[in-house]
Amino acid sequence: SLFCSFTLWKMLWTKLKISLSLSAGQMTDLIYTEKELVQSLKEYIKAEESKLAAVKSWANKLDVLTRVSTSDPEGYLAHPVNAYKLMKRLNTEWSELESLVLQDPSDGFISNMSVHRQYFPDEEDEKGAAKALMRLQDTYQLDSESFSKGKLPGVHSSAFLTVDDCYDMGKTAYNDADYYHAVLWMQQSLRQLDAGEEAVVSKADVLDYLSYSVYQMGDLPRAIELTRRLVAIDPSHQRAGGNLRYFERLLSKQLIELKQVYQPASEEPIQLGTYARPKDHLPERETYEALCRGEGVKMTNARRSRLFCRYRDGNRNPRLLLKPVKEEDEWDSPHIVRYLDVLSHEEIEKIKELAKPRLARATVRDPKTGVLTTANYRVSKSAWLEGEEDPVIARVNQRIEDITGLTVETAELLQVANYGVGGQYEPHYDFSRKDEPDAFKRLGTGNRVATFLNYMSDVEAGGATVFPDFGAAIWPRKGTAVFWYNLFKSGEGDYRTRHAACPVLVGSKWVSNKWIHERGQEFLRPCGLTEVD
Repeated sequence: SLFCSFTLWKMLWTKLKISLSLSAGQMTDLIYTEKELVQSLKEYIKAEESKLAAVKSWANKLDVLTRVSTSDPEGYLAHPVNAYKLMKRLNTEWSELESLVLQDPSDGFISNMSVHRQYFPDEEDEKGAAKALMRLQDTYQLDSESFSKGKLPGVHSSAFLTVDDCYDMGKTAYNDADYYHAVLWMQQSLRQLDAGEEAVVSKADVLDYLSYSVYQMGDLPRAIELTRRLVAIDPSHQRAGGNLRYFERLLSKQLIELKQVYQPASEEPIQLGTYARPKDHLPERETYEALCRGEGVKMTNARRSRLFCRYRDGNRNPRLLLKPVKEEDEWDSPHIVRYLDVLSHEEIEKIKELAKPRLARATVRDPKTGVLTTANYRVSKSAWLEGEEDPVIARVNQRIEDITGLTVETAELLQVANYGVGGQYEPHYDFSRKDEPDAFKRLGTGNRVATFLNYMSDVEAGGATVFPDFGAAIWPRKGTAVFWYNLFKSGEGDYRTRHAACPVLVGSKWVSNKWIHERGQEFLRPCGLTEVD
């Protein structure tokens, strides 16, 4: 560094002052020493200029990027690729810039970084954003190339993923032993490298991960072909040779056991559908995801003929007499209705304003303990708002009571949820089942008899509320609300109401919901004569 060079110069000058009787030869040595110091100084300046040029390049790139993103933050983040790259940039790339600047500390920059660092996403956040893209890929059957080029249904955007982005996506999956997605993303990284795109990651690194992931998917011929390609690129690769011999022995053994002849690997490139997606914990996964795509909806002409729209005045409720609410049937059995113009734009903005400072990872109620806890199958941010906090919340609570004819005195607080990139809530019941009797014990208000769900935003793509049991899909419409009963009049759970919030593909989904409980409804919704009335 300049300080070291200056210190050395000072030491030499001090020594020169002390020993002025040095010979001409020795003086000559000092000349060359000085020259070396000058060269050292030049190298330092060159290194600083190189570093400054790199920082300037970063600044220019990020200046352009932030001008675009800040011009319409919600619109920018509506694209899942932009959301993922923001997470990646703040967690990984800004840290690299920090390391670059730290080579010769810049107090102003570092103090600024220290102040803002606490608000940056961490590694888990970046990993979560990557998994969100994979979740969208699965649900909406999008190949990696569509994401890489920013080509999403009905969206025209310049958002794209580089070779290194795709590689990092693949590596995230690989580190989770998710070889299915690792193959898809490493293949896309390789495809872009083969097309001549520049990258930090080497083709050998991509082939290393890809070949082993393909092997884990059970495709030995293709794993051998990819490993041979890796050996050709890097003959000294520490694992490639051993892996190749192992794969070849394994394939030979399999062919002998099955009495088959060797078939070379398919020349078709790996794409969505090449390998079967592994099964997971959700039995209705395929039905649920098909409904999210708008497929398999069981809305027949006969059923549609039984759906009507009407005005409701809440049994001549004085607050609804002059302005009755518009009600539309969404489904006949179980009966699901949608109410129009339930929330105004101003009310929605106020609710969002109150909720935003408190948004935290959404929770579910543990069926055994009744305690709220986070779960991987619910990915959103939520906040709970009390009626006393603001007249708007009190007014919304009163409106729900007027429309439904049920008391909200024993209902849970208004829950506001925001589903961002890949945000979802997998199939679940709102009510507690017989095997989880303590789910709402702490509340002392009985089971959740009904759900009132306000849609506070339109969603560009995805984000439907679906009911896999009977094949219904309800799409968000800002200002409307949907309502259904979770329990029969007997208090028995209606198991048909198992539902899900589909992942948001493009956009941001805001909802608020009121879970209405049994206590207080005894005379407002009396028991029926049978269990299923």
